[in-house]
Order: sequence, then structure tokens, then C-alpha cells
Amino acid sequence: MALHAAANLETLITVFGGSGFLGRNVVRALAKRGYRIRVAVRRPELAGHLQPLGRVGQIHPVQANLRYPASVEAVMRGSEAVVNLVGTLAESGAQTFDAVQTKGAETIAKAAAAIGAQVVHVSAIGADENSPSAYFRSKALGEKAVLAAAPSATILRPSLLFGPEDQFTNRFASLARISPFLPLIGGGETRIQPAYVADVANAVADAAEGKTKPGVTYELGGPDVLTMREIMEIILKITDRKRMLISLPWGLAKLKSQFLQFAPGPLTLTPDQVAMLQVDNVVSDEAKAAGLTLQGLGITPEAMEAIAPQYLWRFRAAGQFQRKSA
Repeated sequence: MALHAAANLETLITVFGGSGFLGRNVVRALAKRGYRIRVAVRRPELAGHLQPLGRVGQIHPVQANLRYPASVEAVMRGSEAVVNLVGTLAESGAQTFDAVQTKGAETIAKAAAAIGAQVVHVSAIGADENSPSAYFRSKALGEKAVLAAAPSATILRPSLLFGPEDQFTNRFASLARISPFLPLIGGGETRIQPAYVADVANAVADAAEGKTKPGVTYELGGPDVLTMREIMEIILKITDRKRMLISLPWGLAKLKSQFLQFAPGPLTLTPDQVAMLQVDNVVSDEAKAAGLTLQGLGITPEAMEAIAPQYLWRFRAAGQFQRKSA
């Protein structure tokens, strides 16, 4: 059942992973619609940056750990909708793909189902139990566990996300500052359909309001399908830098990733990330035909070339560059 705008001030939505890149945008989107938002995070004291996204008292960070079901159950009491955005692109200590994206997703879905809350689970295009990537395998198993616990849940699979503070366009813009070349893993032929983070956040908010079909998977991509080479060319054009684009064959990329997985900042490259790039990351024909897309939700997606100049301007080589107004 859709949540009604008139009751928004009395409606509580719990967001797991709300302090991350997509999370901040989801919290903002929900706050604009007037909901009360409980943000479940491991370190609430580090989530103060969320408070200005809403009115005083509207956004409340609380502590929860997916490895402790009791904390998950406690944090969602009184919620009418629960959004799971928790994920990790690289494993670290106890934060494994399985713990976070499979078992953690199941824990959230079971607790939400127990109180009859609407479940919105954010996965990723590429989720596949047979994928060469452990990240994508765990995402697929997470989806399966969520639907088993909460059959009416909405699954949202975004493609690569871009926007201010993203870990992709900003990473390569930073790399272009310090390196005379940018690597094209596998020749840069992997096709991606980058989605603007604010568009995906609005799709998540729509799902939390019950505007999506229950038990269905949506695939969220931007208006353009681009190769990795084309994306690199866009970043270099926006930042006004001339850098060589050097093809890195799959075998060599896998070998280098064994060492670069320990490298700092923009130089990091894990073996699993190489595996992820071996498969195109685009909206399927089936999803488009069924209207299970951003457009199907009534959202007109923004293009990377239109949005990225608004935040990549600070990487521009020329000092006279003036930021364009949004």
C-alpha cells in the first residue's frame, strides 16, 4: 500500500547504509518528501553530516550492526518502510561480501517482514549467482534471501552511479592529476549505463512510498550506454587534461590487481573489480520492455555529460575555469 503524503510527518522510514554516497541522496530525497528518517549506521557519531539534509529532528542516526540481528530488529521498530543500501566494493576484515550483501540483507528483510514494513533492497545490475565476481554473486544471493523473507520487497538494481563525491568519476579525475596515462582494463570496451545518483535516490524514495510493483526487480540506468573508453574521454574533456589512454589486457590487469589491491586512494584495483569489468553493466531488454526502469517510474534520467561538469570542475587543469550554475 502506498504511503500517503498527508501522513508523511507521522511516517517513519528506516534507512540502512544512509551515510554513504547513495545513502545521503536517499535521505535527502525522503526528507524533501516530509518523512521522518531513522538512519541505521555502525557509527552514529560519524553521521552528523546528514542532519542539515532535513528539518530539526527529522533525521535521526542510530546504531545498528548487521552481524547482530537484535540491533537490526530494535532499530526498525515503528517503521512503515525499510530501505537497505548497505554494500561494499572491497572486502575488509569482518566486512565481507557474504556478511554484508548476503547475510546482512537477509537479516534486514526478515526483521522488516516481522513488523510488516515495506522492504526496498538496493542491489546492482550484474547481480548473478554464476558471475566471476564475488561481489556480484553475493548481490544475487542477497536478492534471493530478501525475496524469500519478504516476497513483496522491491529490488532495485542500479548501474554505475555518478555524482558529487562518487568513487568513480572523482577517482579517475584524481588519477589524471598524478598520472600521465589512464588504464583501460580489457581495452576499455566494457559497456556501462551510468546513472545519476539523485535519479536513483528518487527511485528508492518512490519504492519506499509503495509506487513500485511488489516482488519485482527494477534496473536503473542513465540515458546513455557508454564504453569505459568513452567515459574516460568524457572525464578528461571535462577536466581539460590530455592523458594517454593505455589498454591493459585482462591477464595483465588481473596480475597487477594482486598488488594494486593494497595501493592507496585512486590507485586501488582489486582482482574482483577486474572480474566485475568483464561483463557489460547495462539495463536489460527485458526490463525495458516491462517498464521496470527509471523511465518506467516516470523519472527522466540525467546524462553524465550534463551533470559531471558541475562537480568535476575542481579537477580542471585551467585555473580560470568558472563553475557552471546547476
